[in-house]
Amino acid sequence: MDSVPVIRKLDEVVINRIAAGEVIQRPANALKEMIENSLDAKSSNIQVTVKNGGLKLLQIQDNGTGIRRDDLEIVCERFTTSKLTKFDDLSSISTYGFRGEALSSISHVAHLTITTKTANEKCAYKASYIDGKLKGPPKPCAGTQGTQIAVEDLFYNVSTRRKALKSPGEEHSRIADVVSRYAIHNSKVGFSLKKQGETLSDIRTLPNSTVVDNVRTIYGNSIARELLEVSSEDEVLKFKLQGYVTNVNYSTKKMVFLLFINHRLVESTALKKTLEQVYSVYLPKNSHPWVYLSLELDPRNVDVNVHPTKHEVHFLHEDKVVDRIKAALEEKLLGCNTSRVFYTQARLPDSNPTSASQNEQSSSNAPSVLPQHLVRTDSSAQKLDKFFKIETSSGDVKKTCPGSSSTDQNITEENSAESVSNSSENERRDIQLTSVLLLRKQIESSGHKALCDIFSKFTFVGCINPSLALIQHETVLYLCDTAAICEELFYQLMLYDFGNVGLLRFTSVLSIYELAIIALDSEEAGWTEADGSKDELAQTVKDLLSSKAEMLEDYFSMGIDSDGNLTSIPLLLDNFSPPAEGLPMFVLRLATEVDWETEKECLDGVCREIARFYARISSDAVACSSLTPDSLDHPEPEEGQDWKWVIEHAIYAALRKNFLPPKIFAEDATVLQIAKLPDLYKVFERC
Repeated sequence: MDSVPVIRKLDEVVINRIAAGEVIQRPANALKEMIENSLDAKSSNIQVTVKNGGLKLLQIQDNGTGIRRDDLEIVCERFTTSKLTKFDDLSSISTYGFRGEALSSISHVAHLTITTKTANEKCAYKASYIDGKLKGPPKPCAGTQGTQIAVEDLFYNVSTRRKALKSPGEEHSRIADVVSRYAIHNSKVGFSLKKQGETLSDIRTLPNSTVVDNVRTIYGNSIARELLEVSSEDEVLKFKLQGYVTNVNYSTKKMVFLLFINHRLVESTALKKTLEQVYSVYLPKNSHPWVYLSLELDPRNVDVNVHPTKHEVHFLHEDKVVDRIKAALEEKLLGCNTSRVFYTQARLPDSNPTSASQNEQSSSNAPSVLPQHLVRTDSSAQKLDKFFKIETSSGDVKKTCPGSSSTDQNITEENSAESVSNSSENERRDIQLTSVLLLRKQIESSGHKALCDIFSKFTFVGCINPSLALIQHETVLYLCDTAAICEELFYQLMLYDFGNVGLLRFTSVLSIYELAIIALDSEEAGWTEADGSKDELAQTVKDLLSSKAEMLEDYFSMGIDSDGNLTSIPLLLDNFSPPAEGLPMFVLRLATEVDWETEKECLDGVCREIARFYARISSDAVACSSLTPDSLDHPEPEEGQDWKWVIEHAIYAALRKNFLPPKIFAEDATVLQIAKLPDLYKVFERC
């Protein structure tokens, strides 16, 4: 007869390690618990450092309230917490932690070290733990307010669990996902994640940001620009919804769902299925959205003590709450869907079906390329102008601009500018002014890598108007704000050719005094009687610029003679000269908007005003400028189309060689993606 097994009480160490395995399943779980502790401590900045996917080192540092020295002895014991005193408190819990198991569980499966300082203590204290107990008394050390927790050799004593984990790269990705989710939800808190020994952070968000800013930083602008804000509130069900979801123009192969209930990162299978059901009406098959939802419920209606890892919660009226969320989302997407309009397209100009079929037969043995990946490489094949008939009449090009004064006409007609390059007369000077070097460094540090690639390899499609143009890069079509891009281009040309720019010399000098009077008479100047006499103001402008004549000529090729006349302006770009009607306002702004007292601000201001003047592009203005297209390897511009020729062959040609687009251009719609061939194919898959 078999003997009956004896029931024995497990050793406390075994009990704690079994419990630890339920709470701490992998490095990402341990980090989640520590992030929540930092947020409970009212931290405004949380830094995470990992090594080997968090298995060798998982460190978190915050600037929160810290831990009292007297509490360090029991902080890693099970069921020790500052957030709960009795079971009934669970019905109104507002903090992330409440069981007091996280640090205890970590200390049973890793080497744990805590360094902490409160506002009331003179120094920080460092303590090490094993199996929930102090290895020795806390030692005083230097440190700032807050807490640093270092977890080393995670699962060193649970070899089976350690072997079951994914590769270090996979574990690092899971850690990054946890940091990303909490950074999105806690946008007022700054987060950073980096690998030990590396200077650059994998994730970095700034304190006091917005949800959209952090989405753009972490997930990219492709998601951030497609976000729709969703909100709903119900007094009866006692819930409030806030969140952001992608519109019907965005889709991905795998759904990204960030769900916070009462600021706790959780999962909800029912809600996730409902969201996928709603989006299935709008997105192609096997496509999914990006969703972030923050749901606030009455704490008395939520049971947070469901799962050891706290990633699941139960709440009352779940079906009704999910239905309300579904209704709010459908309403938002329905309004968004009205913006999608599809048009039929006629055969492209100059296309030949016969020759196309012959080409297909001749290339039947070539490897096949998907249509959505075909890229136009010959800019002469299709241009925007081919879709429109351009009617011009001979002798219709104006020499003066509408609304210009008689003095403007004299400037335009009587003063043709002779271009002279400094590089042809003198050797190029090496400018080492600290201010100029700093300004150049600012340009380089603010450059956008993706935009640099676009502008160095784009294909020009066509001009919509003097301020907007279309360019193509690979299979993506972009709408460009030509005016904003021009101003930045000319500013960079001034700085990088500082002291070496050529000049446009006037055949007849222009009085600075008269130019200032013309500017003050214009509405753009905004002159009022309170500003003083126009004559006195114009004389002040003349005197100021005359006093700076030597510097302006040496650095900026702006010639001013002893009588206060303007004799030349910079030559920044071949085959481009600025519109003459902008000269009066340029002279006035140069005297009034530039800080002439500080070197860096002065040089920056002059370069900015020159760039602003040169960027005043209009169809009439460019037609008035002294273009010399004969020197280029391009066809001469058609009559009445000078401005289009200049924008394509002078300005946008220069962008390929001499332009560092700043990051702001990717955020303020200066360069806006309006079509992407693979995405268009996805849209028409449903047709």
